[in-house]
Amino acid sequence: MNPTQMNPVPPSASTPMRLQLDGFWFRPERRLTAFAALGISMLFIGAGSLLPEGRTSVLLFDRPSLHFPYPLTIQNVMHVVFFLGLGELFVRWRAGAREEALLHSGFLPEDEQTVLTPKDLGPIRRRVMGQFDRDSGFVASLINLAILQFQSSRSVEQAAGVLTSSLDLLAHRVDLQYGMVRFVAWLVPTLGFIGTVFGLGASLAAAGDPAKALDLKEMAKTLAVGFDCTMVALAQSALLVFILQLVQEQEERAVNLAGDYTLRNLINRLYVGN
Repeated sequence: MNPTQMNPVPPSASTPMRLQLDGFWFRPERRLTAFAALGISMLFIGAGSLLPEGRTSVLLFDRPSLHFPYPLTIQNVMHVVFFLGLGELFVRWRAGAREEALLHSGFLPEDEQTVLTPKDLGPIRRRVMGQFDRDSGFVASLINLAILQFQSSRSVEQAAGVLTSSLDLLAHRVDLQYGMVRFVAWLVPTLGFIGTVFGLGASLAAAGDPAKALDLKEMAKTLAVGFDCTMVALAQSALLVFILQLVQEQEERAVNLAGDYTLRNLINRLYVGN
């Protein structure tokens, strides 16, 4: 290819850009989100305390409780854990949305004619600096690493290899971010089973107490609360896993799109020259 036929990077590419993608909505902090989720769970439990006593209040909140001082019931503990899991998913959802927004930032030329020479890469790298850190800014990070490798080796193949390795690391890093949510999705049904086992144990203990007359009605209430724990826990766990799949798919898609964007608009445009 004749270098005189190349189209240079647009002049605007030499100007550093700072996307307005900060703030709690775009980059929520996990600690603040956890406190917010804890507060929402308290409001939810408080709202449940206003419900009239009946089947719904017993099912969702174990109110009035036969064995625990309200509101320290197993169902309410499950609600707190459930909302903490939702808070963690909110953080991951916003992280994925921010990564997809970065793909539309115009870091690289996207037309069909532009070819990039080594002298064009400096302004592009300055544009992406400050747009990524250890946990975010996938596309900016990939562009920066690929440019660094190409500038040091003048090899398109090595730049493509660094891109592939970086994508593998990013995918693994994203998967690790969901460890806490998976633990919560496991913990909620475990708490439900604990409530069921407690109800069974309490009923058997009451039935075997020779000092007390057998009260089938109270025993049935205890067993019902125990099974209610499992039913509520399974519903919460199913909802957490469903949302987890959607959110993780979004973030993994952002990784794939970032790799595709960098490959098409950077690696495939590189020209070493003579």
